[in-house]
Formats: sequence, C-alpha cells, structure tokens
Amino acid sequence: MSYTIQNVNDCTKKLVFNFEKVDLSKEIKAAVLAKQADSNLKGFRKGKAPLEMVQKMFGPQIENDALHRFISNEYFEAVKKENIRAVGYPQFGNTKYESGQTVAFEATVEVIPDFELKDYSKYTFKKESEAVTEEDFETLKKNYLAPKAEVTEVKDAAHKLAKGDFAVFNFEGEKADGTKPENMKAQDYMLEIGSGQFIPGFEDGMIGLKKGEKRDVKVTFPADYHEEELKNAPVIFHVELLEIKTKNFPEFTDELAKEFGFESVADFNAKNKERMQGQKKREVQSKLQQAILEKLIEENKFEVPVALIEDQKVGVKQDLSKTLKQQGFNDQMIGLYFERWNDDVTNKAAFQVRSGLILDKLAKKYNIESTEADLDAKIDEMVTQSGMKKDEIAKFYKSNDSIKRNLMYAIREEKTFTAIMKEMKVS
Repeated sequence: MSYTIQNVNDCTKKLVFNFEKVDLSKEIKAAVLAKQADSNLKGFRKGKAPLEMVQKMFGPQIENDALHRFISNEYFEAVKKENIRAVGYPQFGNTKYESGQTVAFEATVEVIPDFELKDYSKYTFKKESEAVTEEDFETLKKNYLAPKAEVTEVKDAAHKLAKGDFAVFNFEGEKADGTKPENMKAQDYMLEIGSGQFIPGFEDGMIGLKKGEKRDVKVTFPADYHEEELKNAPVIFHVELLEIKTKNFPEFTDELAKEFGFESVADFNAKNKERMQGQKKREVQSKLQQAILEKLIEENKFEVPVALIEDQKVGVKQDLSKTLKQQGFNDQMIGLYFERWNDDVTNKAAFQVRSGLILDKLAKKYNIESTEADLDAKIDEMVTQSGMKKDEIAKFYKSNDSIKRNLMYAIREEKTFTAIMKEMKVS
C-alpha cells in the first residue's frame, strides 16, 4: 500500500501518498490523445496533428496533465478501497514529483462522521390533539366566503373590540427615550384583530376597547425584528379607537358550494373535514418530529462537514427566497436579507444536515427503505388531501428522477420516525 490515512478530526481525513517508483506512460498516452483532440496546429485540421508533434510541442503541459490524472486516479482508488464516505472534492497539497521516478502528495477530504447515538428509549414527548374543532371548520368556511362578505360598522356603542373585529384607529409609538418616530404613527388605520399583522401583544392589547376610547398599549419588539434599533425595544403605542367594523358573511348555500367546486354544502363539509383532518394530523406529526430531532441533536454532539452545510445552505436560501418574494421582496432586498441573517441560515442548514445524518443512521439500524408501494400509498394520500387527479400527481413525482428521489427520501424518514417513536414514550 502506497498511502497512509490520518484522522484530522471526526469528519476530516488526510491521505498521504508516496510512490518510490512510478510509471506515468498510461497517463501520458491519455493526456496526449486529449491534447491532440483539442489542438489546432498550423497545417493540420483540428484534432488531426500527429501524436509525436503534439507531444513535442506540449511536452511539459502533457506531463503535468498526466501527473494530475495519476494523482486523481490514485486518490479515488484509495477512497473506494478504504470505503471512505468522502464529501465534496479533496484538497491536494505537498505534491513532490521527480520526472519518471517518484511521486508524493497529500489529499485532505471531509467525510461523513462516524458517531454513536445515545440511548433514546427514555425520551418522553407529548403529542398535541389531532382533533379538528368546529371553530377550525368555521374558520375555513369563512375563508371561502370572505370575498363575498360585507364589512359594516358596528352601531352598538357598548360593543367591545374582540378578535375577528376590524378596528379603525389612530396610533403613535413612543420609544423608551421619549422619541416618536414618523414610521410609528398612522391615522384612520384599519386592522383585523387577531390577524397577527402587528407586533406580538399589540392586537391583544386593544381587545376590550369601545369606540372613542383611548389606551396605551405596551409592547416589546421581537429579538429578530428587521430594524436593528428596534430589536428587543420596549415601545408604548398611544391608541385611539375611532370605529369598530365587522364582517357579515352570506349564508352558505348549495349554490355557493357549487361556485367553490363542490356539489353541495354536504359535499363541501364531508370533503373539507376529511382534508382538514389529514392536514391537522400532518401538522401535529411534524411538530412531534421536530421536537424529537431537537432532542436527538441536543443529546448527540458530533462534527459536521462544512461542505454538507454549504450545500444545504443553497436549498435553504432557495426556499427562503420564494417566501420573501411572496412577501414583496425584490432581488436586492433578498441579498441584503441573506447578508444580515447569514448566521441564521447557516444554523438552519446545519440543523438539517445533522437531522439527515441522524435519521440516516437510524434508518440503517432498523433496515428501513422506501419502496414503490410506499410511493403509491403516498400519492394516494396526496390525492385525498389535494383533490387533484391521481395520474397528474403520479406523473409529476415519477417522471423526474430528482423529485422522485426527494419524495422517496422523505418517505424513508417518515418510516424511521414511526420506528423510533415505538421505543420512546409519546403520550
């Protein structure tokens, strides 16, 4: 064996190669042929110059190309032989070459870390209720009816502002130093109470007001607020309620149900309750899985290849970019966002990488794989939840290898969670 392997850290290895006698004739021949195909020498058509002439004119470059071929081939052969789970491309260094005789070089590469998971059988988690309430269903109906609803003023002077009402009000924000910035004040502003459009605590602070009343609403801006000077800042908003409005929804009839693509009110109720139940189940399961991952990552510390994190950041940024564009961000604003929140993006990517490595290890422990039958079952589930045609969904996921591979990986993770939760205490 012409190499040794050194462990730099848990996810980095260095391969040190030393060949006391080396024959590069095979690599030189390949390099000459490659150079011939690319050469455009005077008097010859491109790629048709004699090999002897090509080697004579480009000798040093050809020998250098041959050396790189040799180094690359030896590295990949060693990685394959030693079953090294390399990540990304290696960093070559300390190359020493004596023409026609000796070659020495080093290759440093990140690898998938080898780690052992601590016992997780004592973990306890509380699962939220999967029940869909009548309130949830009424909210869905109102979402359908919202475009046909009429917003009218509440005439009852005794009516107190409540969630779901629309408040028309004046407000002025006052910072701790007594200043009242222009961007913290407005006149005749209309806000749906409970919509979550304002700083957390603001809308709740207005609940109970009557028309014409004034109130000071104290809030603290979030730690991740987009304006640096307002992060964690206490602010008092001086509020005057001018008017209370409410939405009056029309009666939900069979005619309206047909407009929304259903046969009747009964058909609307049956299909949407089934979809909401499936959606609620997925949301509850997703929260539980997130809690399990956070616990596993907290309890199991191991180094992660930088290359994996950087690759994952690309996907995180793509997902965030879509969300930000939906919120009205342009490309310049998105660029500034990623500059400011680079650490958050990196942490999110690192969490996803660690999660993937842990779930992969657990999947192998339980011999879990995703099958074509699993894929068909998942497509049937999507049909029920979306109302789309099965052949359309099947074509989308089965006609693109990358999309299909991602879904199969997600199915494998779901099956892995099912397996490990049987060994945990989930109430």
